[in-house]
This record gives sequence, C-alpha cells and structure tokens, in this order.
Amino acid sequence: MIQELTDFNLPADMLPHLIVPFPVEITVHLGAPDDPNALNVTVPYLDYIKNVGSSELYPTWPEEAIRANLYAINSVAMNRIFTEWYRSRGYDFDITSSTAYDQAYVHGRGIFDTIANIANEMFDQYVVQEGHIEPLFTTFCDGRIAQCNGMAQWGTVELANQGYDALDILRYYYGDNIRIEQSAAPGVIVGTYPGRPLTIGDSGITVFRMQHSLNRISDNYPAIPKITITGYYDDQTANAVRVFQEVFGLPATGIVDEETWYYIRRIYIAVTRLGELTSEGLLIRDLIELYSSIILEGGNRPVVVLIQYFLDLLSIFYPTIPAVQIDGYYGPETTEAVKAFQTLMGFPPSGIVDQQTWNALYGTAYGILINLPIEEIYLPSINFLGLEYSEGMGRYYPGIFILEVMLSYLSTQFPDIPPIEAEGIFDVNTRNAVIAFQNMEDLTPTGVVDENTWNALVNVYQSLRNNSTA
Repeated sequence: MIQELTDFNLPADMLPHLIVPFPVEITVHLGAPDDPNALNVTVPYLDYIKNVGSSELYPTWPEEAIRANLYAINSVAMNRIFTEWYRSRGYDFDITSSTAYDQAYVHGRGIFDTIANIANEMFDQYVVQEGHIEPLFTTFCDGRIAQCNGMAQWGTVELANQGYDALDILRYYYGDNIRIEQSAAPGVIVGTYPGRPLTIGDSGITVFRMQHSLNRISDNYPAIPKITITGYYDDQTANAVRVFQEVFGLPATGIVDEETWYYIRRIYIAVTRLGELTSEGLLIRDLIELYSSIILEGGNRPVVVLIQYFLDLLSIFYPTIPAVQIDGYYGPETTEAVKAFQTLMGFPPSGIVDQQTWNALYGTAYGILINLPIEEIYLPSINFLGLEYSEGMGRYYPGIFILEVMLSYLSTQFPDIPPIEAEGIFDVNTRNAVIAFQNMEDLTPTGVVDENTWNALVNVYQSLRNNSTA
C-alpha cells in the first residue's frame, strides 16, 4: 500500500492516517459476544495468531496452505480491530473465540512449531482488495462439515498440492483483485473516540473524520443533512449530529459524546460493509482526494515551512496572529496561529490548512512580500516542494515566487545571473536566470527547476544570506 500511496504523490506524513498498524495486543472474549460468563483475556497479538492457527489448522498441511490460512486468520482479526466491530457496540473486547462469530481461539493451548514458525514471518501481513485500505474480512470455513462464501480450509490443501502458492489460493477464493499488505508498524489498540465530547467550536482531524462519516451515512439515511467537510464543528455539523441522534434513538443533543461517536462509527461500518467479505471499502483514491487538500496537525512536510513563514510574517502586521517558530513541524503552536488567521479571514477556525485557507494565506503574504525590497526578504531554508517549475507557470504556485526571490537576490551577488522581478510568474526572464544559475553550478541547463536545481539554489542562497548577517 505504501507504494500505491506513493503513486498518488501522497505526502509521507499522511501515511499513518491511511495505513493499518498491526496491534501489539488483542483482547479476546472466550465465548459468544453476549455470554456473561465468558472471560476476556488480553494476549500478545502474535501469540493470538499462533493460537488460532494451531486451533484451526493441521501442522501437516502443505506450507502454502498454512500460509494462505494464516493470512486469512490475520486479516479477520485486523478487520475486527480496524472496524471496532465489538467496541462500537459497547463491548470491552476486540474479538471472540466463537467460530459462529469469528475464529477459534483456545486459551492456554499448545502451539504447533510448524505454524508458529510461519506465523513469525507473516503475522503483520493481511489481505486487502486492490485500491482499498481496510483489511478484508476473509470469511472461511472447513469446507467439509461447514460451507461458506469464503475460503474452504480443506480446499486450500488440495490447491497447494496442485502447486498453488498462498496468494494464488487466496485469489482462487476471494478474487483476482486481492493482494497481501504489510503493516507499517505496530500500534497499541486504542479506541478512536477522541477522549471528550465534540461540540460547536471544536476543530481538528477528529471533527474532519466525523463529518466525513456522517456524509457517507446520509447517502443511506437522507434525513441526515450533508455537511461541508472543514474540520470545524459549526452549527451545520451540530444540526447533522442532532438529526443522526434522532434517527437512531439517541439523546438529540447535537454533541458527539462517546455513545454517539461509536454509534456513528457502527453505522458507518454497516453502510459501507467494512466488516464483511462484500465490503464497499475505504478506497485509497477517495481518501487521498479527501486528505490531499489539507495539512494535518503533527505533519512534517516542506510546505509546512512555508505556512509557518507566511504566518510569522503576518504576525508582524496582524497582532491577533501569534508568531510561530519556523521548524517545519505542524504542532499546536502552528495550529493556533492558523486558527487565528482563519478567524481574521472569517473562515471556520479549524486549525486545518485546507485549500481556501492556503489560498488566502499565500495571497495575503504575497501582498506584503511583493512590496518589500529583495534585500529585506529573508527566506528560511525550504526543502524541495515536490513540484518542478518551468516557463508558463504562474501565481498559483508559491514556490515560483520563492524561487524568484532567491534568484533575484543571487543576481545581486553574481553578475552572470540576470536580474528579474519577483512576481510569482515563471516567464522567459525567470527561465534565463535559472539557466544562468544551472550553468554556474554545472547543472544541466534546462531552464526547468527540478529537485537538484532547487536544492542547489537553496544552498547557495542560504550560504550567502547567512554570511551577510554574520
């Protein structure tokens, strides 16, 4: 999935929001979900996979059959955790040991070495459908006594004996559009509830996600009004929450308390069928479209330096905007400055930099910078922004203005670089200045600012400016 996300040019700091970690531990209910006499046990996740494998499979089966089954076992468990299938229903466990609901787990049983050795290699790998994020709920049964729409365990033995490998076996049962995904890192299982009720005035990624879930639910329940997804909990959001609560018989407060949060989660999982083999799925492309226009708190991206630079500049002219440290980390200090800027602009103060906020931020900062002498503009060190610049590109790209500021300053230090106006428009004059700089640095004189040219510009500019202020 990481490669698939990279294909979409998704920034790396957004990956944790889209990649499923494998759990460090799992809490198993030793019986049917509503059995009041059944105990809960919390065990290391790898031990759980080995236990289920030893309870469901025979160690004498062909290795590829065992692998295929362990992939399915792991995917079922990770789906239950990912969807909060039981916790969203008020239970205090992640999965049951009942094969009528989940898969076999026998607490304290012995583990087969063959199964344990294979599980050691693959316990963090699970089944996904192409283009999806959620672990597939890989339904399976023995295929002799019980029949199901998913994988037949004894059938995997026959296929393995015919030369099928584990992935071929899984595709035989679940379709050609599935593959094996590997978790990025282990994670402690915690509920998605943000820890306190959400209400009018709250903002951030939790509000953003809740709004997205409500909008999808409204496709199935049209009485719930659509929301403009901003990450800011406004009157419109409160009204949608209130209607949701009325539809599902909850106290209609318009506040997302823990009960409402998990009810939203539960209904969202139901309408998208994320906990079923026929899952509608969390599509990577849809989520990238949703996330790509925002900067998430906690992010560390080259553009964050620009955001902080613009905010710090504006703090000089607008007292309500606090100064920020330009460190490239989108932390609470930056969030508060963004909220202050959004309030100043009359936007919902979400603290999230969406496209509207970004356009206004750059436009306001540009209006100040364009009127300053080049010598008075001191840029921070800005890493390559991931976009090559060439002739014909205009003011929609802040990187072009930054590029021209650097080139304009360098032209005062190096006679071979022609002077240009820093206007944010990549015209023929900008192209000629780029070529002159590339020749000076022994780079291929293309007139296009690629990563190598950008990095060289930053290094030379920073070296000169640092020396001039020393």
